[in-house]
Amino acid sequence: MKWGTRYGPEYVNRLYAMARRHTTGDIRFVCFTDDGNGIVPDVEIQPLPDFPGVPDHLAVKPWRKLSLWQENLANMQGDALFLDLDVIITGSLDEFFTYEPGKFCVIHNWTQPTQKVGNTSVFRFPIGKYPHIYDDFVANPEGIYQKYRIEQQYISGELPAGAQVFWPGSWCRSFKEELLPRLPMRWWQVPQLPADARIVVFHGKPDPDEAAVGQWPVKKAWKKIYKTVRPTPWITQHWQ
Repeated sequence: MKWGTRYGPEYVNRLYAMARRHTTGDIRFVCFTDDGNGIVPDVEIQPLPDFPGVPDHLAVKPWRKLSLWQENLANMQGDALFLDLDVIITGSLDEFFTYEPGKFCVIHNWTQPTQKVGNTSVFRFPIGKYPHIYDDFVANPEGIYQKYRIEQQYISGELPAGAQVFWPGSWCRSFKEELLPRLPMRWWQVPQLPADARIVVFHGKPDPDEAAVGQWPVKKAWKKIYKTVRPTPWITQHWQ
């Protein structure tokens, strides 16, 4: 999904190229967007799914992903793999399509390791199987927001028992939580890419284009003490 102006068409094109490079066989690669200009022809452009009645402060945030859970989605059926625009694919995606078929497969959120909460940077979901995730939210967006605060907590909290499973831990790695060296080593050490990683996730900051050149945008100078990253060449190597 792409909306707004932070991520340009180059993010979509790179994501498609990486997915194509790391997947065996045919794929249907769909981008739901409000602006398809500059996206390569091999990507199927679809309008953003309906999200009626959702206030602006939620409609421009990750809560927008909930629109994918509606019953009829672009004539799609079966299991679909969702990838955030700013992930980097470094290994095979084939098993992401075959792992625990029919289940909602998601990253075990790194910042909530003792809870059954997913991180929705990379997830596979059965299209149209759980439309209440969408229907309940558009019926009461503010109420659900006040209860859960984060869309991925809402999904994990409202799916039936047994519907959610986590990807194997080595498949999806957090750049910030797992690959970034601890302080003070991050002042001089370059983040290393694990050999068994298949997807590197950039949740929060920095984004891939920033980390590649050693930038971590912060407004307060004192935060640069710990929000710092060395230029990371392997990002550019894989992110193309």
